[in-house]
Amino acid sequence: MPILGDIVCLAQTSGNISYGQSNGRARADQNERNKRIPAPGEAPPGSNTMFLEASILMNVRADEYVAVFGLSQDGASLAECHQKIAAARAQFTSALKPLGISGDDVSVDFVAQNRIYGYRVEGNVAKEEMTGFELKKNISVHYRDKGLLDKLVIAASDAKIFDLIKVDYIVQDPEPVQNRLMEEASQTLKQKAARYEKLLGITLLPSPQLYAEKPSVYFPTEMYDSYTAYESENVERDEYRSKYIIQGARKSRTFFFNALNADGFDRIINPVVTEPVVEFTLYLKAKYDIEPRKRKHG
Repeated sequence: MPILGDIVCLAQTSGNISYGQSNGRARADQNERNKRIPAPGEAPPGSNTMFLEASILMNVRADEYVAVFGLSQDGASLAECHQKIAAARAQFTSALKPLGISGDDVSVDFVAQNRIYGYRVEGNVAKEEMTGFELKKNISVHYRDKGLLDKLVIAASDAKIFDLIKVDYIVQDPEPVQNRLMEEASQTLKQKAARYEKLLGITLLPSPQLYAEKPSVYFPTEMYDSYTAYESENVERDEYRSKYIIQGARKSRTFFFNALNADGFDRIINPVVTEPVVEFTLYLKAKYDIEPRKRKHG
């Protein structure tokens, strides 16, 4: 029987990683719908059985965060690249100390080391040759006050670090969340059983058989969508296209956290979402036996 596990759960808010993905909400919605599809070979309910289902969603605020910044420097030699990286890192970490972030909360990850090539023109020949090196590292910063992110970004930009890759949301103890989801799902099944007994005039026998337990966790980065809103004129006549070079205006993309809504869920815990949250879901499916009706003799 699958369970979420007693682990530290990580989730991610937007950051520049959002440029590399889209339709996060649609994928989450599809995953929740897929949970309700009968498993291959699953027998349908018989005349004396009934399936009942419960889907619960719980929105959970993070306890801690990890912001990941991308740092890149180029130079004529690798030594020069390392010196530039070290200087930027030292300036950044020094600016973090007044914010209450110690050295133990900062980690540097080596990412890539590349050669840089350019062209040298001689006459009518453009010859490609190596011009230097590029060094890339990531700096991860652990913090607990979500209001610190703006200050972290400013401190990073002062050190010429401009790429905020992502922010991980950390739920330290998911076990209470798992327990709450199971309690709510169990209560929902009991309420549905009582409702059907009343509406259909049947008696469902106790101790149902659990057919499916399907938990999921959706991280903020997975749940960001984007759009570009604009209207512009369209040049239809070919003579304008051949006469002019058309330079389009820059159109900014908007990113937003697109949380799951009530569709398909029996119950939502913490339904009001005003910030990116970790979304835990649980789907339960149980098979109930129906007490046979007593035949009347006469």
